[in-house]
Amino acid sequence: MSDLGYILRKTRLERKISLDDLQEVTKIRKRYLEAIEEGNYKVLPGSFYVRAFIKSYAEALGLDPNEVLNMYQSTLPAPTIEKPVVEAIRKNRSSVRNTEKMSRWASSLMFICFILLIFGIVYYYTYKNYKGTPADEKPTQTQSPRITDSTNPSPSTSVNATGDGKAIGLSTPTPTPAPTPTPPAVQVKFSATEKGVDNYIITGTANLNIEFKITGSCWIAVNALTPEGEKGALLRQKLYNAGDTDTFDLASSAFLNVGAASALQLMVNGTLVPVGDTPNPKRVQLNLQKS
Repeated sequence: MSDLGYILRKTRLERKISLDDLQEVTKIRKRYLEAIEEGNYKVLPGSFYVRAFIKSYAEALGLDPNEVLNMYQSTLPAPTIEKPVVEAIRKNRSSVRNTEKMSRWASSLMFICFILLIFGIVYYYTYKNYKGTPADEKPTQTQSPRITDSTNPSPSTSVNATGDGKAIGLSTPTPTPAPTPTPPAVQVKFSATEKGVDNYIITGTANLNIEFKITGSCWIAVNALTPEGEKGALLRQKLYNAGDTDTFDLASSAFLNVGAASALQLMVNGTLVPVGDTPNPKRVQLNLQKS
């Protein structure tokens, strides 16, 4: 077993991932995964697939694929330089002539279409300006001011008679309704990326609602966080398949470890949280800040 295979196998066992689970995540046959761990690269189809398989293996375990590939490269012998083989390609003259003829025809057609477009634009604006506005359009009538008689009280004024026959006008004030307080809206904001972890801050709510929608094979582990921000209880560790869903309702912050980010659609309190469009590992921390 090579040093690279020993490191990969040790990391896989520490994370409690079987070769069958790894085969589902990476879509690499189990016998190829075993050959990588044993350093038997001759079993694999070719050097290109060896690098691709090792990279997928490392990403599924959450390792840096560049470091793992550098370790693999250091174990290879120096490549032999082969002389390039130059093949003479004979072009068919008739096909070249046909291609040039089609190019000239397409250029002429595009030029004619451009001319027709210019004529169409000129005709449209000329017709619009010629039509103009109707000459017999009547001016807008202004509303004459309303004259009120000061001797007649308005409907909102009540008239009371005093002992000497004089009238006193008393206006009735309209009560102003008190504004209804609106509850604070739930906000999910990106904070920063620290040590490979994307941090989000959730405000305006006392609970953390997490929804998973799985579009492909994806291994996910969910941990609750303590008030000090440390990992707490392991809520779930599972290999999901396409079409699976899952929901978590927590009263604390949470930490997500995702094996393949492109296979997960993450919703936090009704807000879509982007985790990436590549099948790379992703770590996300959801910090719940209660008001």
